[in-house]
Amino acid sequence: MRSYFAELNKWRTPSFALVLLTALPGAVDLVRVIDRKSYYLTTLAEPGWQEFVGKRPYGSSLNLRFKAEPNPGEVTLFIRQRGVKFEWGVELNGRQIGTLFRMEQDLVHTLSVPPGTLRDGENTLSIHPPQEGDGIVVGEIQLDQRPLKEAVNRSNLEIRVVDSNSHQGLPCRITLVDREGALAPLYASPEEQLAIRPGVVYTGKGEAKIGVRPGEYTLYATRGFEYGLDSTKISIATGQTHQVRLAIRREVSTPGWVACDTHIHTLTHSGHGDATLDERMLTIAGEGIELPIATEHNVHIDYAAAARRVQVDPYFTTVTGNEVTTQVGHFNAFPIKPGSGIPDFHLENWPQLMESIRSTPRVQVVILNHPRDLHSNFRPFAETNFNVVSGENLRREEFSFDAVELVNSGALRSDLMEVYRDWFALLNHGYRIVGVGSSDCHDVSRYILGQGRTYVMANDADPASIDVDEVCRHLLGGRVLVSMGLLTQMTVDDKFGVGEMATGVRKDIGVTIKVYGPSWTSADKVELFSNGVRIREERMKSGPEGKRSNAKSIEKANLHWIIPRPAHDVYLVAIATGPGVTAPYWPIPRPYQPGSRAWQARVIGSTNPIWIDADGDGKYTSPRAYAKSLIERASPDPAKLFPALTTFDEAVAAQAASLCQEAGRDIRGLEFQGQLKTATESTQRGFKTFIQTLRTQ
Repeated sequence: MRSYFAELNKWRTPSFALVLLTALPGAVDLVRVIDRKSYYLTTLAEPGWQEFVGKRPYGSSLNLRFKAEPNPGEVTLFIRQRGVKFEWGVELNGRQIGTLFRMEQDLVHTLSVPPGTLRDGENTLSIHPPQEGDGIVVGEIQLDQRPLKEAVNRSNLEIRVVDSNSHQGLPCRITLVDREGALAPLYASPEEQLAIRPGVVYTGKGEAKIGVRPGEYTLYATRGFEYGLDSTKISIATGQTHQVRLAIRREVSTPGWVACDTHIHTLTHSGHGDATLDERMLTIAGEGIELPIATEHNVHIDYAAAARRVQVDPYFTTVTGNEVTTQVGHFNAFPIKPGSGIPDFHLENWPQLMESIRSTPRVQVVILNHPRDLHSNFRPFAETNFNVVSGENLRREEFSFDAVELVNSGALRSDLMEVYRDWFALLNHGYRIVGVGSSDCHDVSRYILGQGRTYVMANDADPASIDVDEVCRHLLGGRVLVSMGLLTQMTVDDKFGVGEMATGVRKDIGVTIKVYGPSWTSADKVELFSNGVRIREERMKSGPEGKRSNAKSIEKANLHWIIPRPAHDVYLVAIATGPGVTAPYWPIPRPYQPGSRAWQARVIGSTNPIWIDADGDGKYTSPRAYAKSLIERASPDPAKLFPALTTFDEAVAAQAASLCQEAGRDIRGLEFQGQLKTATESTQRGFKTFIQTLRTQ
């Protein structure tokens, strides 16, 4: 038998004959399996995730030997992989041919093998670990004796996605998985204006022509949180062109709420990730974000020209911003006048840094990003920097940022409520800091742009001409909802909304909470927090076969609770959560810097506060302000202070504990502990929770 490559070269000139070759009787199979097995590789001393506990790793690297013949032309490797967080190198016979695709989803990665890489006889394929700790699964591995374009582009899908109401093409995300559920290799001509990665295509017009390998697939069409999905199963043979039409519709109606992603990057301007500037425009439109904030690292970038070039400018209004990236935290600032000077990101004193940021022309909003993440060996809300109960900055500088990321879908925490507790502490301290959501997206598909997002109350009738000043004004006013798969809205007494102060409240306060989401998400719990303390909870029942009863409904919950008017001012926050999306079209990613190997994906939607003027003085008083007033009247003497705290909640008590400690009183001493035994339960809880933080200081 003639060699594979001699047979291949014989048919190379009319390229269409490659299709005929595999159909001829006795034709040479151009695809061979190097290894069908899966290998668990890790550089970690202990398993990073629960799924690997008890599993014996193959090693930290992989070396596979196989027989082959020299390749005079380009050939192609297909490697199935899962859990790849960092850069694993791939070598053939000691020659670096690329890396695994940095994405934790199950996918089939494609690598081009340059001419002359293979040897006659034994060859070695090696996968080498990164410097960082990582655990992955690789296999099966195939070698296709055609160039990458021809190896993938063996059949064609012509896809059109339309709005089911207007029947017009719609920017969207197209997801294609093989029959094992892995994201499939795809090919698109450079002339096609698409953002394409394994198993994922973003199109600005709802149209895509892509090459695939013959096989069985499931195809999905989505457009972010507000839209439903459509899907179909496909079986396609070699040389076949399959035309597919899918229709999706808006399911979550958000008139008067602008969909924002306040944290967006590109490879072009931030230097990492993989989304070029033009690809980023397609992902913004394809995920339905109406107000994207360009937050490249320490540079001001305007996306408007790119949006026009890619012809998606009718779908959103661009905002120039900057992720001011320092050694002591990352801060998003916007809007910024083009051509302005860059803030001094070398500053490490936060008040001076804030002054530098706010002196940048037009800046109205400053957001503290991912406050629990470690960057440059600094974590803004580390125990040494921040008291999670009192909200104090232990670096002895006042916080002066406007907002904080509660949900960052590109940098999730193992405990989804962790940053919410930090935020509650800030609010209890008296800071009027707004909670926001974002994606921090640097990639086309590794993380999904707009998965974490912020809804700001503003006119969104024309997404191409949103009033940025209006958005900033309402964002600073707290008229904001945080969303990652759910949207939670709340009113008090049917007239006061998020960001507003409820005045003239009666003895009984009516709280209405509504939760929305597309047909492909569900909610199983709604919680109401007063001064950061949960006071109500509703758990939704499960439907048949373990499916949530609200899964197909757009309205996931409609609750009306009556709560007694508290004796003092409070703020209310509603949070809804539900099972995380694991389907390949919108998977919730694993935590970026996990604190535990156990993790369960969740979706979340939360409000910002409604401020309750319970004492009727026409203004809102924070827990810390109440505590200060009580100590001024009663002194930090526990015999006098504890009776004065009788009508106050544990948030006020915790602030009183902080102020007593600050005044030099040992709240862990016998005097306080003895008196605490007869104090109210709320006073005991407040003091005990604050005392627990002192053990780490």
